[in-house]
Formats: sequence, structure tokens, C-alpha cells
Amino acid sequence: MAGPVRVRFAPSPTGHLHVGGARTALFNWLFAKRNAGTFVLRIEDTDTDRSTSESEAAVLEDLRWLGLAWDEGPDVGGAFGPYRQSERLAVYAEHAERLLAEGLAFRCYCTEEELEAKRRQALAEGRVPQYDGTCRSLPESERRRREDEGRPSVVRLTGPVEDVPVDDAVRGRIVFGKEMLGDFIILRSDGRPTYNFAVVVDDALMEITHVIRAEDHLPNTMRQALLYDALGRRRPVFAHVSLIVDRDRSKLSKRRGASSVTQLREQGFLPEGVVNYLALLGWSHPDGRELLSRDELVEAFDISRVSASPAAYDEDKLVWVNAHALRSAPLPRVAELARPFAEAAGLAEPDTERFAAIVDVVREGVGRLDGIPAEIDYFFDREIVFEEEARAALSAEGSRGVPAALAAALRDAEGPLDADAFVATLKSVGRASGVKGKDLYMPVRAAITGRTHGPSLGRVAELLGRDRVVARLEGAAGVVKGGAR
Repeated sequence: MAGPVRVRFAPSPTGHLHVGGARTALFNWLFAKRNAGTFVLRIEDTDTDRSTSESEAAVLEDLRWLGLAWDEGPDVGGAFGPYRQSERLAVYAEHAERLLAEGLAFRCYCTEEELEAKRRQALAEGRVPQYDGTCRSLPESERRRREDEGRPSVVRLTGPVEDVPVDDAVRGRIVFGKEMLGDFIILRSDGRPTYNFAVVVDDALMEITHVIRAEDHLPNTMRQALLYDALGRRRPVFAHVSLIVDRDRSKLSKRRGASSVTQLREQGFLPEGVVNYLALLGWSHPDGRELLSRDELVEAFDISRVSASPAAYDEDKLVWVNAHALRSAPLPRVAELARPFAEAAGLAEPDTERFAAIVDVVREGVGRLDGIPAEIDYFFDREIVFEEEARAALSAEGSRGVPAALAAALRDAEGPLDADAFVATLKSVGRASGVKGKDLYMPVRAAITGRTHGPSLGRVAELLGRDRVVARLEGAAGVVKGGAR
């Protein structure tokens, strides 16, 4: 399609932004950036019963958190506004009147009861329920009579007389049979547009060149293609990406881990981790790479590499991708983001540098920020909780005297306790006692952390400081397998 690329993300503000919507927004954003195009944000809020300003604000906040900045939208303006459908009702009415005047649409006065009776009859006769065209060719005198009676009416577009072919950038050519669709409503009796009519009018007037969305919109595409044709507008390039499903290929269920972007934020995912993972849901890098920066995603994104097969939402893989983001992000930023999680767990550390150093020591072993408190609790002045394996290590034959011997050696040493000095002292105690390997290191780790695995023991000791380390080593004598404490 000639001309500059223009794409849009058009959420309905009826709840939180979920992973499927976020993936759609991301694909549109990546496509726009890759092609030096424009990313438009449009709010589809004509569902007045469910749309709220609070939901709109939450969706916009989640998009900003993901870093998907829009070039045009309700808050930034643009040449094609307004960007809320609720502010464009007059535009839809104008285009409906034009279709009526050109004989491409007609007013339908059938009541809900009449339509329901016809629907039941069609089903009873084994036919696909479809509007039967009762009002399509009403004489003008009859139409006026019904208007004078004050009968409410909807506006219907005259249905197709031939099959409707649609070219899709992901799925190839799709042909919709003319029998699938009758005369469908474009304007309700209260003047509000139907979804398909509003979308087409907006996309046409906003000069949207590519419509990238999930495949559950495929049934809408036939109606939208007909509306573009009726309005005399060029169809955009359609690209229907795969649905996101659970790992067992069933429909994505909120009960089985599908999260909104807000929930992902609250669980301690980083936006770059979420963006990286969402990009992999239905798209693949030409070299098979999976850990990608935002710039690398923009550089590599190609709609031809988007798959038509369902994409499985795997939270374990999301955590794996996010773990890489946590390791790669600047330490001050990770520490700042981790602090609220730590403080909520009662782990307040006023020393910014010490807190950052603690986070740095443990971030290699966590996949989400909400996992950090459990990994750093022993750095604080609270009672150590000993794991069963730690008790076993402290009570093992040949290792029981190691903590006390190390405590004595550290107490008598001079100078600051840094990582190298701690390790050197521990090795000296090992040589003197004839204990080495895990029999040397494991009881020491158990004594000062309550665990048998963790980050660099020297760095842990340095951050705890000499007094804490000595006190914990001395107290380890009271910890035996299965005992109290």
C-alpha cells in the first residue's frame, strides 16, 4: 500500500489491559516504528454501559508503562481527532445518511419481537438466521407512515450479492460466502453506531493503512470490507494474528494465569521483560533469538514472520525472559523498583547503597521483583529461619566445629570484613581443621543465612558485616537437626 504507514490500537475502556490486547498494541507499535510510520491510539467507548474513564486511564497508564508511546490519541491530539468514539457520533450519523441517500443502506422498522419470531422460524426450518429484507424495499409512502407513527428504526447496510474476498497479510486470501451475511445494522435506533460501522468510518477517516489485530476479529472483517466498499474507501491491509492460548492449547483463562498488564506490574515484572516476551507470542526473530532489546525488536519485526498458529502463553518462559531483563537493567533502577516490595515485607533499609548492593547479590537468582524479599530477608536484623537442610548441615559429623572456629578467627582479625578477607579466613580455618569442600562452606552458609544455597558467600558476609556474621556463627552451636530456632 502506497503512502506512509498508519496503524492504530483501539481498546475499549471496559476493564484492564490484558496480555492479548497488550500484544496487539505491541505488534502495531513495532510495525509503525519499523516502517517509520504513525501509531494511533483510539478509544472505542460507545458501549456506554461498560466504558469508564477509570478504565481508560488504567489502559493508558499500562501502555505508557510498556513504553508504547502513541503519536496521536485522545491526550496528545492529532490531525484526525477526536480520538474517542463517544465524541464522534455526529460523524457516524453523517456517513449513515450518505449511505441512505445513495441507496446503499435503508431504515428498518422491524421490532425486536418480529425479528425474534423470524429467527426462531429460521432455526426451526434449519436455515441460518438472517434478516429477510422486509424493510429493504419499503415503498416511500409506507416508510413515511411508519416515521409519522414514531416507530423507531435502525439503519442497515444492504448485504452482498456476491462472495466477499479479503486478502490478509498473515492468512492469505479468505473468501467469505455471501450467504454468511444479510443486511446488517450499522446504526442503532438510539443513534449509536455498531462496532463495525464505527471502526470502518474511523479507520477510513484516520487514513489507517494496516489493521493488525487478533484472529477473533475475522468474523468482523467481511462486514468491514463491505463497508469500505460502500463508502468508496480503499481497504486497509488486514493482518489477523494468532490467538493467545493456554499451554494446553485451551482458551486462555484468567483462572489459569492469564494476567492483565497491571497484575504483571504488581508481580514485579519489568516492562522490557514483558515487551520481549509478548513479541515472541506469534512472531519469531529470523535468527531464532529470544532475548531481545526494544531496539532489536523494532529492527527485526516483519509482519511476514507473524504466525497464524495459536501462541501459547507460558508464564514460566515469561519469568525466564524477565529474569534476563532483571540481570541486564541498571542496578540503581532495579533497586528502586525492588524497594517497595522489600518494604511491604518489612525489610526497610535506609542506606540506598547497601540496599542496591544486596539486590545486586541476589538478582541473579530471581525472575520477578516480588521474589526479592524472600531472597534478602537474612540480610536484615530479624531472627534467622533455618531450612531443614541447613539444620542438617550444621549437625553433620565433622562440620559442627567449623562455625565456632571461623567466628573466633574473624573476631580476632583486623580491618574491614570484605569478601576476599572472609573467604581467605574461611580457607585458613579449613586448612587448620582439615575440613574442605561443601563440608566447610555449607555449614558456614547455613549458620549465617539459614540456607544451604545462595549467592556468593563472600559478598553475603561483606554485606552482613563482621558483627552480624560473628554473632550468627557463634549462635549456630544451638541449631541442631530438628531442634528449635
